[in-house]
Amino acid sequence: MYRVSVYVTPKAGVVDPQGAVVERALPALGHSGAHDIRVGRYITLEVDGSDAEKVKADVDDMCRRLLANPIIEDYRFDIDAAEAAPREGA
Repeated sequence: MYRVSVYVTPKAGVVDPQGAVVERALPALGHSGAHDIRVGRYITLEVDGSDAEKVKADVDDMCRRLLANPIIEDYRFDIDAAEAAPREGA
């Protein structure tokens, strides 16, 4: 089993309305030095498998087809081997 962390962010040059809102709000909180803020998503999942390369290919397919929109978003992911833990209801 593998633990996967997926990071999805707007591509450079794509308008990021959430980032713009955060960037406008931070000075009101006393943080005027932050700029070029991009808001994305962080997704975690566990994937069954014993072949790390197959899991990597599967996760990349998940990202391209569902977890990210490759037209306007970039993604990257980290994969770590996980100790098998008992699942709830098992």
